[in-house]
Amino acid sequence: MAQDEPEMQTSVLAAGLRGRCPRCGEGALFKGGLTLRDKCERCGLDYSFADSGDGPAVFAIFILGFLVLGAALLVEFRLEPPVWVHLVAWGLLTPLVGFLLLRLLKATLIAQQYKH
Repeated sequence: MAQDEPEMQTSVLAAGLRGRCPRCGEGALFKGGLTLRDKCERCGLDYSFADSGDGPAVFAIFILGFLVLGAALLVEFRLEPPVWVHLVAWGLLTPLVGFLLLRLLKATLIAQQYKH
């Protein structure tokens, strides 16, 4: 971080949870789904430093797999629903939770990159 840049005013976790600028905590980090903006509309922070790579996707896959498998097994052994219930429930829930988890992890990793 250069000397003329203001110090980080928000926590890494808060910026990640809200999907906001890691410096000011006000401007949106994403335009649309997972597409990163060019810069913060509030403080003007250039997001060209941000390169989250495949890290968020790997963590999201591990976390999502653990949660969905655990929930599917719990539902199967407690409720014993027909197979179509599993297909509908997990077919809709898995992509939705995966998207939200990926967005959270990507924003948190970008905030970590800014901080360090």
